[in-house]
Amino acid sequence: MTVSPFEALACPLDGQPLLRADRSWRCESGHSFDIARHGYVHLLPVQKKRSLDPGDSKEMVAARQRFLNAGYYERISDAVNVGAADVVQGHATASFLDAGCGEGYYARRLANTLEGSQDVAGLGLDISKWAVLAAAKQDKRFRWVVGSNANLPVLSNELDGVLCLFGFPVYGEFRRVLKPGGQILQIDAGPEHLKELREIIYPELKSDRPDREAVPEGFHLVGSENVKYSLTLGSQDVISDLLAMTPHLYRAGAEGLEKAAALTTLTVTVDAVLRRFQKT
Repeated sequence: MTVSPFEALACPLDGQPLLRADRSWRCESGHSFDIARHGYVHLLPVQKKRSLDPGDSKEMVAARQRFLNAGYYERISDAVNVGAADVVQGHATASFLDAGCGEGYYARRLANTLEGSQDVAGLGLDISKWAVLAAAKQDKRFRWVVGSNANLPVLSNELDGVLCLFGFPVYGEFRRVLKPGGQILQIDAGPEHLKELREIIYPELKSDRPDREAVPEGFHLVGSENVKYSLTLGSQDVISDLLAMTPHLYRAGAEGLEKAAALTTLTVTVDAVLRRFQKT
């Protein structure tokens, strides 16, 4: 039983199947995408980029890698892995996409959980080339792709599961690529997530999103689970890494960031909501 790279890729320009040809992926129309030295492939066409270098920067990716590898979010990863194991139960083979994989932390831990008990084809995708590069350097079991959730380079009805962890779900695309009965495992920040840090960097906290409980069209809710615990960050470096891997780094004003930079220790609440949606 092994975890291997996912093969059912689609051309991001015309949706045709991509076939491996030496050091590139090509479709019948002649579109060709080179495989980078570290094994990942860039499937985000220039015309579909919103900026020259979209997604997380090299520095943000490094901060996330340090923070996650220290184990602070292991409980969140464990909850995802339990859900994923339930998704593939009874399947001879299974396939997963980590949509917005970052530097691959959750995908690696999922592979470690499933390897030995299941044949799994894994795909990690992120819009940041720096994130995908970091992921590809650390683990060769998944297929790593630079791409967008808005135009997944995946053939239709090929996946058993899609992970979207603190990411940007595009439910129409997720539904297209999932097999009948396939599931989304989605992690969102709960209302108290990092509340103590947010109270420091913002003059006023915004109310929770009103659409948090909505079930996307074409899916039904399988279950919901709250992962909540207290976390003590014992140095300014760790606090800085946490801030750097969140959107708060860019949303906070100069005064709030200055307050955060003066912290040497901080206890925060981790509040994550795992929801599982099954394709109907």
